[in-house]
Amino acid sequence: MKVVIQRVSEASVKVDGNIVGSIGQGLMLLIGIDENDTSADADWLVQKILNLRIFSDDEGKMNLSVTDISGELLCISQFTLMADYKKGNRPSFIRAARQEQAVPLFDYFKQQIAKSGLKTESGIFAADMKVSLVNDGPVTIVMDSSTKN
Repeated sequence: MKVVIQRVSEASVKVDGNIVGSIGQGLMLLIGIDENDTSADADWLVQKILNLRIFSDDEGKMNLSVTDISGELLCISQFTLMADYKKGNRPSFIRAARQEQAVPLFDYFKQQIAKSGLKTESGIFAADMKVSLVNDGPVTIVMDSSTKN
């Protein structure tokens, strides 16, 4: 799994012109699922994300996690994170998990994040989504569960 983590002061996602998820201060997560990913990948990423110290403390140092600040989370499925762009100019998404595997794993990821007790919202899997955000900092980090070992 790959997750693009963006520290935001606010973020929202629309489907067919309607807001289906919105948050204030917290993290917007773009989540890509590989055909070889499992719940163990999701579990590892959830723990890393919830404990990632990228929010400022009283001294202005990035020393607090989204949990520490009681932040909010917006989860967006993003199969294009699995793009293979090495050959030619048109990306291939052959490594992206098929919907029957990706939907349950995306739902599992969201459930594990929500167990934190933090407000957790999401887009709609496979929908044409319009995402808006105010990236705070900007702070953007990419995590890949294949690097956990």
